[in-house]
Amino acid sequence: MEFLGILVELLLFGVGVYLYLFARGIISIKDPERKEKAEAFREQNAGWMRILGLALAAIMGLNLVLHFQTLLSAS
Repeated sequence: MEFLGILVELLLFGVGVYLYLFARGIISIKDPERKEKAEAFREQNAGWMRILGLALAAIMGLNLVLHFQTLLSAS
């Protein structure tokens, strides 16, 4: 059950990193039509997406560190 929790934390950490990178414009989309829509959405919402992505990644990163410390100390 512990590993399921770690998996969920890793997943949410990845979502946070992806959201931050998307908000910064580092993630690129190859399809030109979808790229235009994504760029328009990113320009309108970049501010809160950066903050949300950083916050989610920081919180999940801390949770992962604490989770691994608990697992290693219990062994």
